[in-house]
Amino acid sequence: MKLLVINPGSTSTKVSLVEDGRMLLDENVFHDAPELLRYPTVNDQMPFRKALILFLLEKYGYALKDIDCFVGRGGSAYSQHEGVTVIDERLYHDTVEAVGGSDHPAKLGVMLAYELGQACGKAAYTLDPTNVDELSDLARLTGIRGVYRNAQFHVLNQKAVARKHARSLGRRYEEMNLIVAHIDGGITVNAHLKGRMVDGNVGAGGDGPYTPTRIGSVPILPLLDYIDSHSTDDVRRMCSRSGGFVSMFGTADGDAIHDRVLAGDKKARLVWQGMVYQIGKMIGEMAAVLCGKVDGILLTGGYMRFQDVIDTLREMCGWIAPITVYPGEMEQEALALAVEEALKGEREIHNYPGRPVWNGFEGLDL
Repeated sequence: MKLLVINPGSTSTKVSLVEDGRMLLDENVFHDAPELLRYPTVNDQMPFRKALILFLLEKYGYALKDIDCFVGRGGSAYSQHEGVTVIDERLYHDTVEAVGGSDHPAKLGVMLAYELGQACGKAAYTLDPTNVDELSDLARLTGIRGVYRNAQFHVLNQKAVARKHARSLGRRYEEMNLIVAHIDGGITVNAHLKGRMVDGNVGAGGDGPYTPTRIGSVPILPLLDYIDSHSTDDVRRMCSRSGGFVSMFGTADGDAIHDRVLAGDKKARLVWQGMVYQIGKMIGEMAAVLCGKVDGILLTGGYMRFQDVIDTLREMCGWIAPITVYPGEMEQEALALAVEEALKGEREIHNYPGRPVWNGFEGLDL
C-alpha cells in the first residue's frame, strides 16, 4: 500500500511517499516568506502547494492513480482528540473555514489530502492535528471574560518525539512529565503531564517566543498603538506569516540570518539571541506548570541544526532536567506509521465530531 504524506508548514512543504514503511519519495521544499506572502490567505496557497505535490510525484515517476491512501497534517477545524481521524467532508469544510479560530498552513494538509483523495476515489486521514486540545482549565483562562487561550501547538512532532524519548528509556509516555520545545519557522513549548499537553504557548496566535515568521507575545498597549497606523489584518498576518525575522529582515531564512550572526552583524545577533532567550524563558514557565517535577527537556525541530541554540538553552535550562536533542522532525514517519497501523486494525480510527473538545466552563460565568 502506497501512502502519500502531505505536510505543509509556515516555511516548507514536506511530501513523502511511503510503502510498507519504506520511503519511496521524501522531499522537504523550503518557501521563504516573500514567496508565500504573495497569497492573501492560507487557503489561496492551495493551487501552489497542489502543483508542487503533483510535480514531485511526476519527478519520481508516480501518478495520483498509484496512491492507495492520502495522509495530511491538519489543524484549524474544531479542536480534536489525539489519534488517527478520517478526513470526511465535514472535517474538510470546517478546515477550509478555519472554524477553530486559527489559520495555520498545517490546515492545507487536510485540504490537499481530501481533494487529491476525492480526485481518485481514495480515502484520506490525519493524525494529531495542531488543534488537539488537552489543556488544563487553568491554562485556558485570560483576564478577559469570554476570551480563552486555545490549543494550537506542534502536536504531531511533539508527541512523536516524546513517545520516542520514553521508549528509549524503557518507559511509557503516559507516565512521564516532559517539556518539549519545537523550534523552527514556528515555535511552541509545551508541558506534557503524563501523556497530555496541558499547557503551552499558542505559537500562531501571538503568544510565546517570536520566531522567523511570528511576532510572539507583544505587550497589548504598544500593539494597539501599532494598529492605529496599520490594520488588524496586518497584525493577524504577523502572528503566523509576516512577523519575527520577516518583519525585521524581510526573510524567514534562518540560515541566512545565522550567517549574518556569525559574520558579526550586531542586529542579527541581538534578534537571534532574543529569540533563543525567549524560548529558554518559556521552558522555565513550563517547568513551573509541572511543579519542577520534570523527567526531561526535549529540543526538536529544524533549528537544532544550530549548535549555538542548543548550547544557550542548555546553559539556561539544563539545571531543570536533563536535555535531549532530537534534530529535525518525526512528523512524516509518525503520520505514515500511525495510518498504516490503523488500516491494519492495530489502532482506532476516529471520526471528526464537528464540535469542540472543550466548550466552556460549565456553570460558570466566564
